[in-house]
Amino acid sequence: MGSEADKFATPRVAAGALFVDGDGRVLLVRKTYGNRWDIPGGYVDAGESPAQACRRELIEELGIDRRPLRVLAVDWAPTEHDGDKLLWVFDCGDLADDEHRIRLDGSELDRWEWVNVEALDDYLIPRLSRRLKQAHTARAEGRTVYLEHGAPALESR
Repeated sequence: MGSEADKFATPRVAAGALFVDGDGRVLLVRKTYGNRWDIPGGYVDAGESPAQACRRELIEELGIDRRPLRVLAVDWAPTEHDGDKLLWVFDCGDLADDEHRIRLDGSELDRWEWVNVEALDDYLIPRLSRRLKQAHTARAEGRTVYLEHGAPALESR
């Protein structure tokens, strides 16, 4: 028989940075493993906040020290393989002045590219594509969205 604590969710938490250029394109990075294309970011370490993790991942993956400006999306996206997952997407500002400073780590990432929002489905798994499209819209509208599996979950039914 399980304990009372076994009833509580213990999600894996990840944080990523959404960068959008002047043409509305999203910065994607290509990982050397897994589903390949993603936004810069990764899992949150024990004792670390999602914003701290996002900043750390930007330093590690791109060589850029950037503080998140605001939350764009929070996505509850459990999977059979990983269990409960809570995924944060942060607006990390404009890369116009820092784009030339991007230095991929070489081991986790091997490429980066600006991608039109309409083409995200060609690069990403469906739930990530939905999440980034929602975050992109939230950024344009100056709001934050709560998602489940990349889709708005609190809309009137």
